[in-house]
Amino acid sequence: MTIPNKRQLKRRPTHPGAMLREDFLPDYGLTVSTLAKRLGVSRQSVNELLLERRAISTEMALRLSALFGNSPEFWLNGQRAVDLWDASQALKDRLKDIEPLPAA
Repeated sequence: MTIPNKRQLKRRPTHPGAMLREDFLPDYGLTVSTLAKRLGVSRQSVNELLLERRAISTEMALRLSALFGNSPEFWLNGQRAVDLWDASQALKDRLKDIEPLPAA
């Protein structure tokens, strides 16, 4: 049995790159270059993530969780929320045409 969730966010969830840019970098006194070096990735990868042009991958979630001491799920859940919101906005009109199946 499923319980429908009709609650829809009215705004796009915060992108994990924005959380890094606005909260983590200032709190830890990190720059793009120092973050990239500590993560073992390119400066371009970090910059694209901070500008919200790149999604958090599972590998990046593991790297970030190792650096900041939180879980990879923290980062992946944030990305999942953004991805679902973006997809729901893109498919909004088409999803209305899908008739749900009755409960089995």
